[in-house]
Amino acid sequence: MTFSRQAVTNAIGDGLLSFPITDFDSQGRFDEASYRKRLEWFISHEISAVFVAGGTGEFFSLSLDEYREIVRVAVEVIDGRLPVIASAGLSVETGKAFAKAAEEAGADGILLMPPYLTECPQDGLVEYARQICDATSVNVIYYNRGNGILTAPSVQQLADLCPNLVGLKDGKGDIQALNKIVKTVGDRLVYIGGVPTAEIFAEAYVSIGVNTYSSAVFNFVPEMAVTFYKELRKGNKEVVKQITNDFFIPFVDIRDRKAGYAVSLIKAGAEIIGRPAGSVRAPLTMPTKDECQQLEGLIDVAKKHSS
Repeated sequence: MTFSRQAVTNAIGDGLLSFPITDFDSQGRFDEASYRKRLEWFISHEISAVFVAGGTGEFFSLSLDEYREIVRVAVEVIDGRLPVIASAGLSVETGKAFAKAAEEAGADGILLMPPYLTECPQDGLVEYARQICDATSVNVIYYNRGNGILTAPSVQQLADLCPNLVGLKDGKGDIQALNKIVKTVGDRLVYIGGVPTAEIFAEAYVSIGVNTYSSAVFNFVPEMAVTFYKELRKGNKEVVKQITNDFFIPFVDIRDRKAGYAVSLIKAGAEIIGRPAGSVRAPLTMPTKDECQQLEGLIDVAKKHSS
């Protein structure tokens, strides 16, 4: 770890966050050279932390060896300029292995993904997260989504059990449930918006005290993403409304056409702006030619909203 626990919580609690896509070559293998260039470009913009090998980075399709290399490269390239957070999860033992790899590579924290496949009781989810938290000394952010949704009492219990649990990332978009967690657990944790295309929820997040979120579209329209976040925090409702209407609503309309497009469209956007990262891995699929043309039109719209 490069950053103290307090420095990490400060970084993830205020400021725009983003997850770089993971670069694959034409054979679908991790492309280190391309990824290095992406990370340098990424941190040349105004973000406060970098989440590598996350959902947008296709964590769910990476081998442990690939993951280890991705985190190592990220820590090396970012070189202490920003906190680096990597993912872990799937099962208790797999989660421990990924957390250990992240810690050994020098990451400042892990984003704990939900368990794989099976339905989970609340006490089982708390135990799943507790065992992984206890297996690492790095900071942990719990990703509340999928089949890993914790209720407010469960989040409180987990926070009481695990001193290294520093944050909760919302992946569901249930503002009532999230508000219960925020009001119950209070400032013991930092709260991050994390639904796909989180900007569409941004005003609701801010209204309950969730001041930051992870921006996937930052991967291909970073200037507009930063502008949107700044104007949101200033309370400039007119600009927020305009960008939402001009860009985010039509983007979400394309995204919702096929499962997995929340990731696939991000890779397509990166290619359109001349920063290709290869195709997504199965079971995801890339957008159609027509959808890519529509996305290109939205990128042109985004340029008009970039400061």
